[in-house]
Amino acid sequence: MKLNQLRDNPGARKDPICVGRGIGCGKGKTSGRGVKGQKARSGVNLGGYEGGQMPLFRRMPKRGFKNHGRCKFAIINLGRLQDAIDSGMLDAKETINGQSLRESGVLSRVFDGVRLLARGEIKAKVRLEVAGASKAAVEAVEKAGGSVTILGGEVPAGE
Repeated sequence: MKLNQLRDNPGARKDPICVGRGIGCGKGKTSGRGVKGQKARSGVNLGGYEGGQMPLFRRMPKRGFKNHGRCKFAIINLGRLQDAIDSGMLDAKETINGQSLRESGVLSRVFDGVRLLARGEIKAKVRLEVAGASKAAVEAVEKAGGSVTILGGEVPAGE
């Protein structure tokens, strides 16, 4: 096979239709756009207008709201923390906070802080500094001999 012998598959390309060149081509006069008016012109923007009828987006009920002041937390579970300590990614003797979790590669992003949740179990004695933690997670860390410090104060410790 040579480069000058390459061809598209049969039917892969359609011939262009010549429009607006008389009735003989089948797309003469209005070029397949119907009759006159806004939609026959280029640059149509009707955007949900329904001819004076109440538009669909206004007929539908509205629910809820977007809280733009909401904080987004990076979530870490106790089991993931224990795995990172076991694999040597984290040192249990040092204080573990968002920055150390980010530097060790346990979390890719910290967002507005780290929230500790209780899935899994922790055996290591660790000191944690987090933006928030569930009550069960705090109890599990304290049971293992560690401590949890909640930073900031505006984030509740329990759920």
